[in-house]
Amino acid sequence: MKKTTILSVVASSLLFVSSIANATTTTKIITVNELKAQLKKEIKSELLQELKAEIAKGANANATAAIQAKKTLDVKHKKYTFDKLYKSTATGAGAAKVVHSEKKSETKTSKVKISKTKTSDSKSVKVNFKLESGHEKASISEIVGKVAGGASAAKVVATPAKKAASSKDASGDVFDYKLKPKAIGKDVYCFFGALDKPTKENAGFMVNSCYVKTKEGYWVMGTGPSYEFAKQSYEAMQKIADLPVKYIVNSHVHDDHWLGNDFFKKKFNATLIGPEGINTNFKEGDKTRMYKMLPANAIKGTHIIKLDETPDKKITKYTLGGEEFQVYAMPMKAHTAKDLFVYIPSRKVILAGDLIMNGRVNSDRDGSVMGELMAIEMMNNLEWEVLAPGHGLITDKTAMDETIQYFTLMKERVQAAMEDGADSTDITDKVKLEEFKDKAMYDILNARNVGYAYDEFEMLDDE
Repeated sequence: MKKTTILSVVASSLLFVSSIANATTTTKIITVNELKAQLKKEIKSELLQELKAEIAKGANANATAAIQAKKTLDVKHKKYTFDKLYKSTATGAGAAKVVHSEKKSETKTSKVKISKTKTSDSKSVKVNFKLESGHEKASISEIVGKVAGGASAAKVVATPAKKAASSKDASGDVFDYKLKPKAIGKDVYCFFGALDKPTKENAGFMVNSCYVKTKEGYWVMGTGPSYEFAKQSYEAMQKIADLPVKYIVNSHVHDDHWLGNDFFKKKFNATLIGPEGINTNFKEGDKTRMYKMLPANAIKGTHIIKLDETPDKKITKYTLGGEEFQVYAMPMKAHTAKDLFVYIPSRKVILAGDLIMNGRVNSDRDGSVMGELMAIEMMNNLEWEVLAPGHGLITDKTAMDETIQYFTLMKERVQAAMEDGADSTDITDKVKLEEFKDKAMYDILNARNVGYAYDEFEMLDDE
């Protein structure tokens, strides 16, 4: 390791920003000699004096500015002064210059780590400087003090960073969902979404979409949050078997599960099956949640279309490739006002939709604790080996364990708290369900679910 001195470097390609999202960090170590060589080429004393004069005048307009930040840092009796000076031309073509003045002192061994963090905004990069010397550490924000003209931080205008695949310009290429199917049983494949809420970064891929391959074509459970998602999922499945999609089942009305319908209708004229609420509550042109939350290059081309069939009886049977597919309709509100799940007897497979989730807390905003428990009982009365949840990664015989525990405890504890005198103002303080505090979405959803459960049981008491 070369001996280096503590210093602060701002490269011309970097930009200070106040916040970052979804960051990945890389580290570069720069030596004093490397810096001196760079500065010798780039900095002249005349420029320094010119910039200091600019500072004295407080010039900060017309894209020409001078920013000086100084603070003294003592490290083991060695003093350094950090000057950061910035100047750009009126056209924004200027580069950041760094001036480092060093007082004579004995050589100490220390190093500078420059952490460059890319953000979801491809034009923004946060530079996180860390100084290390023995056990002493300080960030650049601690070193940089006052800035001329009243500015509180040094900023550098940089050339745009290379765009990340997950945040492509909406006017350019389409969003790449990077979909890879995972086999969960013989000829049953699922695309497993993130255990998260929908964001511009995941473009709604926080849901599961599953394909069942038969000799005549595919049966699909959930078409995902957009036309583009549906298209990319089918293209991935084509690599397994180039078969048409014959049937689509939408498990409930939440649009992250069915906005891909239009792709399959246009390409295959697939039969679209789902709850009546999709037909009655949504129409072409409505700006649903996914339209508001997804980036333009993911949602573009997505259209709302009507379902072909809205089964309402307990079991509706279909045949595809010589196999029977049973679509169950819940007789009462469960996850939503009307939920469907699919059972394939020959394969002992259940496609559960959002009635079952694992790895994260369920959302009961449109549902019912009692309905969820009824759905669980209906599924457990079937002979099954594989279960695909609407959200979550577990598909074996333990797939519904978390859902069972969550809604069972919810019922028991909310009702017990109500018997002890809890009301709507303090129920969330008394019922925490801390067994799930490490699960995804707990902080966002759990307290709300407790409140919804209280309302449900209060209405039951009134009846």
